[in-house]
Amino acid sequence: MTIDVFWRIPTHGEPSSHRNRTPHRGDWFPGDDSKAKSGSIGNGSDGANYIDYIAEIAHAAEISGFQGGLIPSFPMTDEPWVISSLLARETSTFRFMIPFQPGFLNPVVAARMTASLQRATGGRALYNIITGGGGPAQLWWGDSASHDDRYGRTTEFLDVLKGVWNGGPFSYQGKFYQVENAGLPNPLSKEEYPEIYFSGSSDAALASASKHADYYLTWLEPFEQLRDKFDRVKARTQILGRKIKCAIRVDIIARPTEEEAWAEIEKGFNSLSREALDKFQNPDGSDSVGAARQRSNRPTTINSYKDLIIEPNVWSGFSLLRGGQTNGIVGSYEQVAEKLDELVALGADAFILASTPHLEEAYRVGEEVLPLLRGKTDTAILRAVG
Repeated sequence: MTIDVFWRIPTHGEPSSHRNRTPHRGDWFPGDDSKAKSGSIGNGSDGANYIDYIAEIAHAAEISGFQGGLIPSFPMTDEPWVISSLLARETSTFRFMIPFQPGFLNPVVAARMTASLQRATGGRALYNIITGGGGPAQLWWGDSASHDDRYGRTTEFLDVLKGVWNGGPFSYQGKFYQVENAGLPNPLSKEEYPEIYFSGSSDAALASASKHADYYLTWLEPFEQLRDKFDRVKARTQILGRKIKCAIRVDIIARPTEEEAWAEIEKGFNSLSREALDKFQNPDGSDSVGAARQRSNRPTTINSYKDLIIEPNVWSGFSLLRGGQTNGIVGSYEQVAEKLDELVALGADAFILASTPHLEEAYRVGEEVLPLLRGKTDTAILRAVG
């Protein structure tokens, strides 16, 4: 078997380490209205911009053994479709995992955009389909659809996108989309259909993923919970006569020794404000089942970083340090690789890894952790890039 490993591209800027919030790298950083200019003293411009920085990260990931990178999409980030087009000219083999929410694009337009990007880059685009967590964050996008309706819309979106890809004519009459005699023109219709990584933890999400996804993508959870989730989505997929792979999005802190890795966590935790801890324990409302599953592992009282250790080498406070998902892996290079191997044994076929700062950590993880992955065999299991 082979394992695909992707990196994360911080389109929202980032601090220089988990224990620092400033100075930040890139164009800007969530919650900070000052736009410090990187690379010069006194915040003066040196002519470099955020694309130069994330291009460096993409280069680092490309030469360090990662297949490509997830390009995040949040209200505070630039648009992943645009970033992918810019990074395509800066890289040779790096693949662009583009997250987007069906419903914000017409599926025929999305097919045309994707096929055009495939044609321009030699087939380096793939999807991370997300359907949104509801609540205030979803309303920011102007989307008030209910939880199950959003997943129904996602299923129809992918029905149409796949239907028009091979040239048509394709017609469709659904609740959310109606198409008559549509189809991509040649040569766009000859391009490779993108692999689909599909996120979502609810029953509605699993039903949609089982129909369309190549990879079911989840955040890191306690390992036995992941085993159950993987089994459920694979069982649903088999009923439809399909096979699906599983992928895990996980932050890591890997150092030469376990003590050094936990020291990074401790320094980051000790720099937090009481306000940040209160918000962590009382987050804004959301109907995301995945986010609820993450919150369910948090203790009611948090006085030390050690209170957030939920399994050996698994820490549930990463969103305190960087935002995003909660659970991540902390340890020596060997321990982190062993944990990833355990996840492969549970059924993981791919990973999206991240660590701050993404530039230096792409080299560190690529050089020190990835070569140690063995999976179920005694030989290296990474799929070659290129």
